[in-house]
Amino acid sequence: MMPRKPEQTLRKGWTTGACAAAATKAAWLALLTGNFFSPVTIRLPRNNSPSFVLKTKEIGDGWARAGIIKDAGDDPDVTHGAEIIARVESGETDQDLIFFAGEGVGTITLPGLPLDVGEPAINPQPRQIIIDNLNPVAKEFGVKPDLNITIEIPGGEELALKTMNSRLGIKGGLSVLGTTGVVVPYSCASWIHSIHRGIDVARATGLKHIAAATGSTSEAYLQAQLHLPEQAFIEMGDFAGGLLKHIAKNPVDRLTLAGGFGKLSKLGNGQMDLHSSRSSVDMIKLAECATVAGADVTISAQIAKANTAMEALAISSEANLKLADVIAARARGVNGNFSWRNTS
Repeated sequence: MMPRKPEQTLRKGWTTGACAAAATKAAWLALLTGNFFSPVTIRLPRNNSPSFVLKTKEIGDGWARAGIIKDAGDDPDVTHGAEIIARVESGETDQDLIFFAGEGVGTITLPGLPLDVGEPAINPQPRQIIIDNLNPVAKEFGVKPDLNITIEIPGGEELALKTMNSRLGIKGGLSVLGTTGVVVPYSCASWIHSIHRGIDVARATGLKHIAAATGSTSEAYLQAQLHLPEQAFIEMGDFAGGLLKHIAKNPVDRLTLAGGFGKLSKLGNGQMDLHSSRSSVDMIKLAECATVAGADVTISAQIAKANTAMEALAISSEANLKLADVIAARARGVNGNFSWRNTS
């Protein structure tokens, strides 16, 4: 799960896409001039102009290679500290830019992503950022950017094991991501992006039933019960809203959710972010649910005064109340457009 966000002011960072753009610009400038310029400055979509110091600087006959150490700021980004390398090679006249996946960058193997099967996992927006930063260079030197661009992330294949890439059908390494080029600490943008792409891949591969879980224990239970293909399982984490909103626009026949008692009780109360720092269990509503389950006044009062959701569940279990069933029904009621599987 995502680590808890620190209280102090946090430092922003730069996406893999921004680093790839800067490395590509530096490599092409070296190819054109014979010299590496470090730091290299790029322009991002929201008019940020960060500068990057080069770690790798290599040049050969018709090619140049530049690398930048990614700084994700204070975000717990799996690629923080990784080197993003661009190898730029002169291509054929009028070919424009052609992108390739180097070491540690994945390849698309399933439909549903914003790139065709067989393409390197360099997302459209990072590609555009690269193009937008090469065009001024082309204009300055009076040349066309007919280039073969290979993006590399050494160690990326191992780092990708910590991501959802395998379920998305991205094989061989990481994705090059970033819409704005800026990493906002603890915005969880990459996680929500993966949830959305996971849904898209499941639908594109013809799956009618998607199963999402808040954690590894819940997912293991789903896998044992449902026996669905790997692409059907979504690591939702605390981002119920990110999942449900995307499915509302991209529906499936059936959605199964699994999670801990406390988290699902929050979902039942309409909370779309289930993280403990952003939503809390409402013990009064748990007591009301216990009453619906058949609790007398004494038991309901005990639950209302309980310290945790698990204590409330223990009290209800001792009284032989099916409180979890009521909670599951409330969670199901958050969105009535799906056929949900309730399991207590």
